[in-house]
Amino acid sequence: MKLLFVSTPVGPLGSGLGGGVELSLYNIAREIIRRGHDLQIVAPAGSTWDDLPVMQISGNLQIIAQSLERQTPITMPCNPLLANMWDYVRQVENEYDLVVNFAYDWLPFYLTPFFKIPIAHFVSMGSLSDALDQIIVKISKQFPGTIGFYTPAQADTFPKLISPIYYLSSGIDLSLYQFCSQPKQQLAWLGRISPEKGLEDAFAVAESTNISLKVMGKIQDESYWQKIQQDYPNAPFEYLGFLSTKEMQQILGECKALIMTPRWVEAFGNVAIEALACGVPVISYSRGGPASIIKNNETGFLVKPDSVSGLIEATKRVEQINRQTCRDTAQKVFSLEVLGERFEKWFVDILNSRA
Repeated sequence: MKLLFVSTPVGPLGSGLGGGVELSLYNIAREIIRRGHDLQIVAPAGSTWDDLPVMQISGNLQIIAQSLERQTPITMPCNPLLANMWDYVRQVENEYDLVVNFAYDWLPFYLTPFFKIPIAHFVSMGSLSDALDQIIVKISKQFPGTIGFYTPAQADTFPKLISPIYYLSSGIDLSLYQFCSQPKQQLAWLGRISPEKGLEDAFAVAESTNISLKVMGKIQDESYWQKIQQDYPNAPFEYLGFLSTKEMQQILGECKALIMTPRWVEAFGNVAIEALACGVPVISYSRGGPASIIKNNETGFLVKPDSVSGLIEATKRVEQINRQTCRDTAQKVFSLEVLGERFEKWFVDILNSRA
């Protein structure tokens, strides 16, 4: 197949601004190329993925969907990167069999009927916008089978979707993650630092247990980050920034557990499978994607959503989890090979349906 992947317009690839979808796109792309398919990626200027074929497009970044209200009108900035990317796609579509959209934005869905070749949409978040909900449902009706999600829990946030619906999960290159059997007395929190991620609850755990919290990720909301530190002045923590996979996995592997505190329906949670790959148990709210990744009492603990006391209690019991079981689960369920099989089948199904 000749495939054209179109990235999120909220930040350059490699910047961390795209969150988990960046890692998903990177791993899917690598595995698709390994399987012998031709691939080009369309992405914002400034992207740093030198090991993959990236066509860089200039323009002003799109506002992230999480910062908007459900009723906020669909808007784009002057010289919009999103529109520029899709204008390029329109110019070259005849060179490809299939376009794969990774952007959680209204415009690619709206444009779908105007293209000659099929467009697959990998939806990276749960429902956040009424306008986006409506256009996603419309495309699921008009082009059945072209909408993909991480998990059923994510898809359930969108009303009236038309089958077939593809649940594609995620995967990582396990060779990049080292197993650590003997952790230090420290916890990890990993992700974008913004209100929907609930980082303050991890600070509450660190303050209560007096276990150091290693915080890794891009700061998207500086005032939110400052308020957490003011509200939990006695919490032992270290902010390490947005790290490369090599640096991140080394620190993560040395932690007793990864704490996940989503305030929203997390579509998946790539950080969970990165932790499991290092042998690190995951303690998370039982909400959204993490609930489909973590095997309760086997690879971590799922606690009642928004229950800080539940997180604290689970942290005290984390030594009960066998770290080798965590690694084995990652190898069995979340390898690049398994990920590639799922996406390749989805692409082939779309092309066969269109034929």
